[in-house]
Amino acid sequence: MYNRILIANRGEIALRVIRACREMGIESVAVFSEADRGSTYLELADEAYCIGGARSNESYLKIDRVISAAEVGNVDAIHPGYGFLAENAHFNEVCRSCEIDFIGPTPDAMQRLGDKNEARAMAREANVPVVPGSDGLIESEEEAVKVAHEIGFPVLIKATAGGGGKGMRVAHSALELNTALQQAQVEAEAAFGNGGVYLEKYVEHPRHVEVQVIADQHGNVVHLWERDCSTQRRHQKLIEESPAPNLPVDIRNSICDAAVRMIQNANYHNAGTVEFIVDKDHNFYFIEVNARIQVEHPVTELVTGIDLIKEQIRVAAGEKLSFTQDDIVLNGSAIECRINAEDPDKNFQPCPGKIESLFVPGGLGVRFDSHVHAGYTVPPYYDSMIGKLLVHKPTREEAIDCMMRCLDELKVGGIKTTAPFHKELLRHTDFNDGNIDTTFVERTFLD
Repeated sequence: MYNRILIANRGEIALRVIRACREMGIESVAVFSEADRGSTYLELADEAYCIGGARSNESYLKIDRVISAAEVGNVDAIHPGYGFLAENAHFNEVCRSCEIDFIGPTPDAMQRLGDKNEARAMAREANVPVVPGSDGLIESEEEAVKVAHEIGFPVLIKATAGGGGKGMRVAHSALELNTALQQAQVEAEAAFGNGGVYLEKYVEHPRHVEVQVIADQHGNVVHLWERDCSTQRRHQKLIEESPAPNLPVDIRNSICDAAVRMIQNANYHNAGTVEFIVDKDHNFYFIEVNARIQVEHPVTELVTGIDLIKEQIRVAAGEKLSFTQDDIVLNGSAIECRINAEDPDKNFQPCPGKIESLFVPGGLGVRFDSHVHAGYTVPPYYDSMIGKLLVHKPTREEAIDCMMRCLDELKVGGIKTTAPFHKELLRHTDFNDGNIDTTFVERTFLD
């Protein structure tokens, strides 16, 4: 087992890993930017090093500075968290070349799965359903039109290297396709340095269902059931829950089994998430693999009782999984609301600034993962999420009721947050009935 781990991240996930290390008897080394200097959570790490300026490209994305901190801190391994360098295969390689373990998959698995086009090919090899589309990257407008007519409009143009909705466009006709193709390629090149795109049949009103998996280095792969992440705004998740509502048991089992096949075929180690879309007839199709821990991992922890961060560390250190698939029981219902420093009344405009006061809800089955506190200043340089409010109850109905109570109790003084909008979502009949898809928010609240 490791003696010292560096966390190459900030905020809530850095604190989450620091706490796991402390409970495991592992010393933790934190890094921080000038914008995060003085953050209280840094005091819980055994050591902390400043690695640069406020902006990500001056600090958290600077591989050489992260490695320098790791070498000065004399660590055995680096935990990348999520975002920043978490899915950067080059960073993964650099860590290992410096004889520092990377707590995640191998660089090769990360590189291959990070390319969505190659990941689709790997899914087909593993007999995992994929959305009908192009066999590879689109090389010309003529090819795009030909493929679109073969699979039928509407079609979805997707960046092979992307995420978060960037490099993604929908086209309902050949006329729209040419313009959308150029827009997607330009946006993908600007965002990822890779303008490659491919085509898929556009599945209208899909659900977004993802499966948490973890695999050790001894050939053992398990799933920890599914999460429904359909409640989104512009491809950004707002609410996540497990189990997915209104998903037939046979479909749940089939999706989870498919996720395990995908990970086995990719020779993947550590935690990861296999993402699917599910149509109105419960047909499911592979989207991508997130080769890291997810923001919403606590949802799975609540319904399974398994600490995913600790398991990540154990697997990276070469230990076998301490449980089998039969040991993983889906218990109750868990819901997570992402609390962002944004103003819903002003088109979700980011709302950085000082938190004057903070009251955090509590009670049986309530969890709040956050690094913020009264007096904390939310910087304008990073993602606007300031916390994750979670509840765990025996039934989904009880979980919704508990979450409504917690959102009422949560008080963040000095800045606007998305908590009031979450209450609107949870009150809606369609959400309560589980009749949600990825267009639910835009269709119902933002038209």
